[in-house]
Amino acid sequence: MGENLHQLHTESRNTASERLDQMSAIEVVTLMNQEDHKVAFAVQQVLPEIAEAVELIGQALENGGRLFYFGAGTSGRLGVLDAAECPPTFGTDPAMVQGIIAGGAAAMLNAIEGAEDSQELGQQDVRLHDVKKGDAVVGIAASGRTPYVIGALKEAKALGAQTISLSCNPDPVISKEADVSINMQVGPEVVTGSTRLKAGSATKMALNMLTTASMVHLGKVYGNLMVNVQATNWKLRERAKRIVMEATGILYAEAERLLQEAAGDVRVAIVMQKTGLPAIEAKQRLIRADNRVREAIEG
Repeated sequence: MGENLHQLHTESRNTASERLDQMSAIEVVTLMNQEDHKVAFAVQQVLPEIAEAVELIGQALENGGRLFYFGAGTSGRLGVLDAAECPPTFGTDPAMVQGIIAGGAAAMLNAIEGAEDSQELGQQDVRLHDVKKGDAVVGIAASGRTPYVIGALKEAKALGAQTISLSCNPDPVISKEADVSINMQVGPEVVTGSTRLKAGSATKMALNMLTTASMVHLGKVYGNLMVNVQATNWKLRERAKRIVMEATGILYAEAERLLQEAAGDVRVAIVMQKTGLPAIEAKQRLIRADNRVREAIEG
């Protein structure tokens, strides 16, 4: 695969930035901003594929499966980041969404570039994390050809998991191992081959969509409110009160009282206010409604 690396869109030279080292600071950042405008459009072109992936992921999670991201370098770090944000944002078990990076945790802070060259390592990591039928696996590689990701997708597919590939090149190699292939074409980078730029931004946007839309599917929001927020510090406790206020129209003091009775659970507090039920009965309603606030209120 190395002999045609230069043919990849993400490795091509950007004619707009050929005199980059001669530009002033304002010229550099203006050019970068102009190039970044292309990212949202590239993501827009693959929304049907992203939606298809969301359906697969949502179905897997609803049936007790898990979502795994596998990637190397920047792609791996972005997967780990997106997975790490799910528990505080949506109140999920950390095991539900997991980000795996080639080279392990040390690769988050220090580049372990050689780790991406091994299909066997990708296969080993899939087995190490006990990926199984019913799970969903997303292989992330801006180039679309990273051996580690190919190995991870191959092994996951062999084990019966749903597989999704995410790249920034057309017709990527990793798509051959995927049930759904998402290929965002952002074009050449301002710094040739530095896929932490446009490709990284596009990847971050797509991952945000995959988890957010899947969590909406699972009932982790009420309207557009983050009702599963984990109020683990002062800022988040204040946010929890504002969410209860927004959802119910009540004032600050009443929201604070309801949250105290609900042991800090925003969902319970909202159901209490909407139904007039005490905390224990509101919690039971939520359990029967699979923790979906709207269904619990409507009873």
